[in-house]
Amino acid sequence: MATERAPRPAARILLVDRAGRPLLFRFDAADRPPFWCTPGGALDPDEGYAAAARRELREETGIDADPGPEVAQRTVDFLTLEGVEVRADERWFRVDIDAREVDTGGHTELERRVMTRWRWFERAELAGWPETIYPADLLTLLEQTDDA
Repeated sequence: MATERAPRPAARILLVDRAGRPLLFRFDAADRPPFWCTPGGALDPDEGYAAAARRELREETGIDADPGPEVAQRTVDFLTLEGVEVRADERWFRVDIDAREVDTGGHTELERRVMTRWRWFERAELAGWPETIYPADLLTLLEQTDDA
């Protein structure tokens, strides 16, 4: 029998510095191998995608910036860190900034526990990185939005 997946509307952010490097967070969860992911997360009740993108950016990085227009949309199925099977409707926003230190003071208790590191990735590192990076096509997504 197929597992019923909970809907999860989410805002994801391509946070890119002046050198074209995306910011990724490393997640260390007890139930899976470590992985790297862009900032972002689920919408709060009655919150729009752009508002969620701005909130998630501020909470996860300390950067308060207008996320601009939506640059991509995709639907993905996955198991959340809380153990819930979801079907995520992800809306992607690109935020270009000068490189700066990230402030993780706004992280939730769960984020503090599992989001153990962050770094700006050189694009050449993405394809051969030894740990999983989400989304798998991050480099393509970055290239498609470089001139957006």
